[in-house]
Amino acid sequence: MSRTSRCAWIALSLSLAVPVGVDAQAETPEALARRVLATSPLIDGHNDLPWAIRESSLAPLDVEAPEHDLRGRTPFHTDIDRLRAGMVGGQFWSVYIPYESVETGAAKMQLEQLDIALQFIAKYPDVFELALDASDVERVFASGRIASMLGIEGGHAIENSLGALRAYYDMGVRYMTLTHNGTLDWADAGSGEHLHGGLTEFGREVVREMNRLGMLVDLAHTSPETMNDALDVAEAPVIWSHAGARGVNEHSRNVPDQVLRRLPDNGGVVMVMFYPPFISPRDEATLSDVADHIEHVAALAGIDHVGIGSDFDGIELVPTGLEDVSTFPALFTELARRGWSEDDLTKLAGQNVLRVMRQAEAVSRRLRRERSPSTATIQELDGVPVSAR
Repeated sequence: MSRTSRCAWIALSLSLAVPVGVDAQAETPEALARRVLATSPLIDGHNDLPWAIRESSLAPLDVEAPEHDLRGRTPFHTDIDRLRAGMVGGQFWSVYIPYESVETGAAKMQLEQLDIALQFIAKYPDVFELALDASDVERVFASGRIASMLGIEGGHAIENSLGALRAYYDMGVRYMTLTHNGTLDWADAGSGEHLHGGLTEFGREVVREMNRLGMLVDLAHTSPETMNDALDVAEAPVIWSHAGARGVNEHSRNVPDQVLRRLPDNGGVVMVMFYPPFISPRDEATLSDVADHIEHVAALAGIDHVGIGSDFDGIELVPTGLEDVSTFPALFTELARRGWSEDDLTKLAGQNVLRVMRQAEAVSRRLRRERSPSTATIQELDGVPVSAR
């Protein structure tokens, strides 16, 4: 879609949202939701399409397979028509690799996952463009395309190497989830053994180096102790790319209220996920349940500290009403129905995340002037890693 076409599309959306002669106060919740998403980018914090392509039973790893043509209907939660219907303006594509990959070659698999994501971004240049900073996101959205960012899901991918961390940043990675489902040599996972009481000294150095680079520190999957340690050391806002609120559903993948109350001081954002077992104790969930988590985060942390992180194509179960990437407007309609204002919805959609990105970029510019790349090793800072004992 060209810039001209996008302007025409936005004008049409606005005309449909508020018909001539109708007071803006009479605007329906659906019209308000769609107007917000037409004019401000909806940024989803986590979509596992690269992994879905890798693990596809039809054509594993093959971006070019007809079954994986994003211009058609795919077997996934994601394709271009549904992204357009969902009014997605920016997407963090997760380049996930399993925790167990450290035993067989994490770097090889991580590079393959980055390659898959970069392939499909490049394959559809009229739809996607790689975005490396907040200004890129805004520019790509204004052009009518979907700004595409990359996020590593799990610090096991760096194999205890700050040099590897920097190499991934240079390849376009803009966030790293500190842990996935297994505790690392330097960080406790929420669903793994709690061996360190949070972050080790090397783990703190990882956070410091991520801040220096301008790579967002993602605390999804981490233990509360790791969350608190990261907040203690971080000089830039953090994110949770896909998480829920423990105050709504007590689950290890969700963020405790105590941590939510710390967010205003850090400036970070919790991007609320859609996986039913994390959203509801019933293991079944609805769009309304997801909205409850969003409202809980907003109530405790503030409206400036909440976003959307679906986890589509990384989850088998989905909430009723949020079945795939086409359904985001329905969630915003529900929140508008609950009384959320245009400004609130705009912040939730993507402005909060853009603020975090801009602040992280500003911190990075300062830190790059103040210090050189860290050459610290885990052996120097922590002694013998747990995995080597």
